[in-house]
Amino acid sequence: MIRAALLLAVLAGPALAQDVAEASGARLRLLDKLTGAVTDLTLAAGESATVARLTVRVDECRYPADNATADAFAHLTIRDQAADAPVFSGWMVASSPALSALDHPRYDVWVLRCDVPDLVLPEVEPRPESEGEDADPAADPATDDGNG
Repeated sequence: MIRAALLLAVLAGPALAQDVAEASGARLRLLDKLTGAVTDLTLAAGESATVARLTVRVDECRYPADNATADAFAHLTIRDQAADAPVFSGWMVASSPALSALDHPRYDVWVLRCDVPDLVLPEVEPRPESEGEDADPAADPATDDGNG
């Protein structure tokens, strides 16, 4: 029984491996938690940008070779002007930003996706105005809990 389980584990290993491609850069988002300001950055591999006190450098960005819009992961080095050592150096995963997050009292930084030059994103229809913030929530059947 144990041999069968080991054989299954060995055979499943290569099936779990995924081919990845390297992108020319990454798209990141930076949030200043104090002011609420959001800054989007597009950086090439090896390039850095300074926003407020943080300097963010993208070392590389990878994504599944068969789907450029899927789960990107980027290696970042983030420095704070107030610290000597980097406040973050490692891989961030776009779909799981909390898995390996910047631990900073004022700023959050996360990966949106890899910057793939030939990537064409699908068009998204704008939301009809009747469903906007001015719409009456009582008229929305999705919010009706049946209690009147």
